[in-house]
Order: sequence, then C-alpha cells, then structure tokens
Amino acid sequence: MPMRILLVNPPNSGRSIPEERYGITSLKQIFRGEPLGLEVLAASLSKHEVRILDLKVVPQLLEETLELFAPDIVAFTAMTCEAQAVLQLASQVRACDERILITVGGVHASSDPEFFNREMIDWIIIGLGVQSFPLLAEALERGLLVEIDGVARSQAGKKLVYRPRSFSQDDLLTISPRYDLVHEYRPSYILETLGLQLGFVSTAAGCPFDCSFCCIGPLTGGRYFTAKIENVIRDIQRVPTPVIRLVDANTFGKPKHAEELARAIGHYGIKKQFIADVRSDTVVLHPQLMRQWREIGLRAVIIGFEEIDDSALGAMNKKNSAATNKHAIEILHDLGITIVGDFIISPDYREEQFERLDAFVQAQAIELPMYTVLTPLPGTALHREVRDQIILDDLDYYTLTNAVLPTYLDEQLFYQRYADLLAKGHRSAKV
Repeated sequence: MPMRILLVNPPNSGRSIPEERYGITSLKQIFRGEPLGLEVLAASLSKHEVRILDLKVVPQLLEETLELFAPDIVAFTAMTCEAQAVLQLASQVRACDERILITVGGVHASSDPEFFNREMIDWIIIGLGVQSFPLLAEALERGLLVEIDGVARSQAGKKLVYRPRSFSQDDLLTISPRYDLVHEYRPSYILETLGLQLGFVSTAAGCPFDCSFCCIGPLTGGRYFTAKIENVIRDIQRVPTPVIRLVDANTFGKPKHAEELARAIGHYGIKKQFIADVRSDTVVLHPQLMRQWREIGLRAVIIGFEEIDDSALGAMNKKNSAATNKHAIEILHDLGITIVGDFIISPDYREEQFERLDAFVQAQAIELPMYTVLTPLPGTALHREVRDQIILDDLDYYTLTNAVLPTYLDEQLFYQRYADLLAKGHRSAKV
C-alpha cells in the first residue's frame, strides 16, 4: 500500500548577532527559492503519495498539514543554520502523532549526521537520496528493517552505525522534478530586492574541487556528476519562469558538457535567461564557452572570488589566483555578462582589509558583490582545522553572516564595517 510522505522545507530560522547585540539589521539577507532538492526527492517517490510543505512560505501550517494529510513519513531537509529548528519541528511532529516516522537529509545531515542522532529522529539520509530514500520508504512500507547504503537509523545515546553510499551517475534523477508540488508557493520564490522571480534547474551534482570551507562534497562523497543533456533541456522547458537559476556548485565543472548543453538550448530555440556558477579559472581557460553561453541567454555568473590575494586563497585550498580572478572579470565585462562576486570576510580582518576589499570591488566594477563571514561549518576541513578556536557552537548563528570565531576588531566595529560594505555594494546592484 503506498505511503503518504510529507517533505518539509524548514522555515527561515537563522539568528543574527549584529541585529541582536547592536541593532544592525541590514545584514539579514532572505531569499526564498524553491526547494529543488525536495522536488527531486518527490519525483523519485512515484509509488507513493507525496506532498511538499514549504515552511519558508507558510511557516505556521505544519500542524494543520499533519492533520489534513495524515502522513506516514515526514522528511525534513536542513542547512546547518536550520538544523536546530528541524529538531524542534521533529519534536512537534512526534507530539502530534508518535506513529509518524521522521527522517532528515540535506546538507547538514550529510556533513554531520551524528548531530541528528536524537530521539525525535528515526532515520538520517546521508548524501543524495534519489536512490536511498525510495529504498527506505519501500522497506518501511513492508515493515522491514534493512541496511541501506547512505541511510542511518538513529540510536540516541549510541554512535551512529551505517554504510556510506558509493555515489555514481545513477544517483542523479532521470525523470523531471515534481515542480507541480510547489505551484501554490511559486509566486513567493522571488529575489525581492531586485524584483526577480527565479526557477531552479540542476545540471550537475557535487564539485570537482575541495575548498576547505565548502560543505558540498559530502552530498556526493566528493565526486562530481553531470546530468544528461536531454533531462536538463526537459526541466528548463518545464520551469514556468523566464529566468533560470542553475543551482549547481559548478555548472561548468565539465566544459564539454556545458558546451553541449549550450548547443542544445540553442537548438531547441529556448528563449530564457540563465544565472549560473562558474570558477574564474574556467572563464580564463574557456572564454569561447562563456561567449557561447552569452549568446543563448547567460545573464549573470556567480563566481566565488572569496579573497583578493594569493595567500588567503591558498589558505582556503581554492587552487586559484588573484591574477586569474582579475583576468576573468575582464573577459566577462567584455562579453556583457553580469558578475555576482562572492567574497568571504575572515573574522580576523583589520580595517585596512575591509578598505582593500571595498576598493577592489569598486575598481573591478563587480555588479553585485556578495559578502559572507568565514564560517567553519561542521564536516568541513575548515571546521576540523579551527575547531578549538570556535567561540559559538549554536548552529542557529551559522548563517554565514555571523562571526563564530573571534574577531580581531572590536565586534561591533567588525559588524558595522561588514554592514557598510554590503550596503555600498548593493546600492546600485543589478543581475
């Protein structure tokens, strides 16, 4: 008998030190985007009755949905700053009906599965769940307790025991995500400051690089996979928005695949605009690829510049250089592609480093600079490296806009300089 499965996107739940301590509210950046991971997971559960509840849009509807839908399984996804909120929501589900089986997956469950080894959680999905979660649902439907690679059964008070999954191309979805399950929420998926409504499509999973601060690797066991071209084209055609955000850690990780995809978009006469992630060294090595994408609608690229000098980039294991970053900026400006530049501000920044970063962004005319605070997310190499220096373990603050390591500057001054940098960068921002 098919099971009723409720997939839950948790509400915005991160907290802000600059707001709570110093009244600085300008650092709170909220963007509601569709929960593509849950749409993908829903498609893999075709034998069951599935719904998606997006609490970022309707934060008060959990209990009502539990009552009306009466799910057999509730599955949460969670970023690190949402992990504690998910524990609270899971307890709420348990209190409503203790017969409901509760699972959790996503970035934090994959990076730090032990965190969810609690009594309010039954199962933890580690890494991509396209194959493992349907196997779990089938086993639970039949009342079986079977060992599934990439799935851990919670044992509160004991250490998790599970077999890691060896991910492959088969862990990518081959049918279209269930975009229909978020139809009622879609008007809310908008970048409000720019008035831009975005639809999400995935062309790849994982990343071929291993930056020390990044939490992407555990989702695929450190591997990088690209989706079949025909599947990506199908999804682009199905998403009902004129602007598509390609939500890959690295859309151009395999340049040949990106070239074939651009050619296919042109062949099918698709008239949409795209925003995608690319490394600066890829831009420099493959400028013609960037030109090809510009011709079929590439509107903007998101580049993780991270820092502006080679020593800081080396410390992050970025495997890139400041000179390459500048060269990439020149190429993209010449092509008329908007640059969304990601920069990471270390808590040990001095005032002159804030000034140098601001001067660099202005001199390079980066259209939309995005600034985050260097945050040692659990499960990353950075976290293992600086664990003993962390002064704040409350995951609610792991939003990438709070310093959980000691600041060199007076803390209030650090956040004020950070807020000033962000405000200046967004004053005339465009995408």
